[in-house]
Amino acid sequence: MEHHVLQAIARLARTYTGPEEATSVMERASKSRFVLLGEASHGTSEFYTDRVAWSKQLITDHKFRFIAVEGDWPSCYTLNRYVKGYSNTGDDVRDALQDFVRWPSWMWANREIAELAQWLRSYNADKADAEKVGFYGLDMYSLWESLDEIMKYLESKPGSDLEAAKRAFECFEPHGRDEQRYGVSASLYGEGCHGEVVDLLRTLQNKWKEVGQDDREKALSAEMNALAVQGAEAYYSTMIRHDAESWNIRDRHMVEALAKLMAFHGNEARAIVWEHNTHIGDARWTDMAEEGMVNVGQLLREKYNEEVFAIGYGTYQGTVVAGRSWGAPLSEMKVPKAISNSWEELLHRSGAEDKILLFDKRAKELDEVTLGHRAIGVVYHPERERGNYVPTVISKRYDAFIYFDQTHALTPLSKMVVHP
Repeated sequence: MEHHVLQAIARLARTYTGPEEATSVMERASKSRFVLLGEASHGTSEFYTDRVAWSKQLITDHKFRFIAVEGDWPSCYTLNRYVKGYSNTGDDVRDALQDFVRWPSWMWANREIAELAQWLRSYNADKADAEKVGFYGLDMYSLWESLDEIMKYLESKPGSDLEAAKRAFECFEPHGRDEQRYGVSASLYGEGCHGEVVDLLRTLQNKWKEVGQDDREKALSAEMNALAVQGAEAYYSTMIRHDAESWNIRDRHMVEALAKLMAFHGNEARAIVWEHNTHIGDARWTDMAEEGMVNVGQLLREKYNEEVFAIGYGTYQGTVVAGRSWGAPLSEMKVPKAISNSWEELLHRSGAEDKILLFDKRAKELDEVTLGHRAIGVVYHPERERGNYVPTVISKRYDAFIYFDQTHALTPLSKMVVHP
């Protein structure tokens, strides 16, 4: 098996220096409607900087319309307003990153994202609002923040119907902004706010179609916040009982949020999606399928087929930012050498340089090979490394794979120096 895989890697892999040299992969990706860019951790600089490079080229050369990420809508929308140069957003990218306060804040409040934001702001500077490239969050952890944003939006609109928002706010208020407390109440005692959330979303749905150009994105933001509240309510109501189902609710929500953004940007819009490999790599080609779990990559492929192009990422060893437990202070940790006979270890054994693999017809012989593929979360214990590997058919999970032999921790906001 090892010899077979090493032979295939030798035939498929090309030395990787960046997307500008990966012309065959870029050609395939640029023809897609959705380009999904993964990461093997949320704390590795190379994954972020490389996705920045791919995103810049897809935007400038192939007119992709927005970047959507595994982040909360309200905080990402603040950054979106900054990169589009909207009023009252200031000139300091640090200010635009201050709303990323939810743990793990380093996922988006870091030097790598700051540099992307500054580039997007410059790129958008001479464009009409309707042509500016956006930066949006697809996730749904922002229950309370999204409710706050909806109330602020409706209170700023004379004559708006506040009743649905007030009912939803009053329903959630007794839980003291504690998601776990709400989940227990809704799941075990049937004291949830599902009806109020549905009414709220119905009140705000598609209102962006009815307003002028200046207010379209504000109305979209209100709807996306309502969608986030709906997703969060379902997620916290379910996670107490069903791990697989709560995962599925989250990934289905992100796909629905992405569909809303596509509708807003028009029939010809194309999107770049940044998420962890566990979300963008097709779940059907991992052990997630056996547990009844789906993910963004699978759902998009099932709906859009060849219009989806997924690029996974991996590393052999290095350093990473993560926490020792949920909510713990961030720490720079060592990423040990990949375990024997994992995808990462075989890629290293085939030659200790960065590589890119395009999984076309020449990769068919890998379609029956299942090996461990490293996935590092925001909570990480390097000493328990063997548990971080997902059984994966890599040539089916992704359309292409980028491998960095040595990687380094990203730079969180607290350590960041921004150069204008």
